[in-house]
Amino acid sequence: MVVTNMLFHLGRYVTLLRDSISRPEKFSMYYKETMRQMDAIGVGSVFIVLLISVFIGMVTAVQFADQLGDSFVPSYYIGYIVRDITIIEMAPTITCLVLAGKVGSNLAAEIGGMRQKEHIDAMEIMGVNTAAYLILPKIIAAVVVIPMLVAISAFVSIIGGYLSTVVPGTISHTEYVLGLRSFFVPRYVFMMFVKAAVFAFLLTSISCYMGYHVKGGSIELGEASTSAVVVSDVLILVFDFLIALVLT
Repeated sequence: MVVTNMLFHLGRYVTLLRDSISRPEKFSMYYKETMRQMDAIGVGSVFIVLLISVFIGMVTAVQFADQLGDSFVPSYYIGYIVRDITIIEMAPTITCLVLAGKVGSNLAAEIGGMRQKEHIDAMEIMGVNTAAYLILPKIIAAVVVIPMLVAISAFVSIIGGYLSTVVPGTISHTEYVLGLRSFFVPRYVFMMFVKAAVFAFLLTSISCYMGYHVKGGSIELGEASTSAVVVSDVLILVFDFLIALVLT
């Protein structure tokens, strides 16, 4: 029963994606909607990303400094570890998990509300491909904007690590910067952007799917929003492992 239900949703999800990538009826409409979604997803999420990122960097640096203690590991390794763990894992994964809760639930509620109020049915009667018009601009906007947010998150996390170790005097400015410049692997930055783009696609498309096929009243809409967040978070973690397995 569970397998059958999963296959049913997978098939309907793939079908919805196929319909959503069809040729736009009017490019100007899609362009305006894409710009609006970029503003809503990107600009609207900057503050929460900055807030979370600075504390991620601070906590990572402080805990690693505590782990070093009186060991023989050079103290400049703090900057090195903060840089790599932020770029490889913390910035793309934690940022997208948070955005799945903020952006994903909002997208599911927005499209689900349109479905319940029969706005989608009215648009289909007028000949609009609702799957494409409602979903494609959101996916494009997320895939473009969320990697930018992840890059900002990585930068701010590194600054957070600096503030929590250099300012209190745990290590010197020179040591922290030396750690940031040591053993740098450019491939990790590529991995960060791959993760960000894949996660952005997952959290957006799944949330839109949940909202597009919602039925019933306000309770079902709330359940759809919750399911969008839960499924998005689980798949983000699964694909995080798969991407790490392939690219490392």
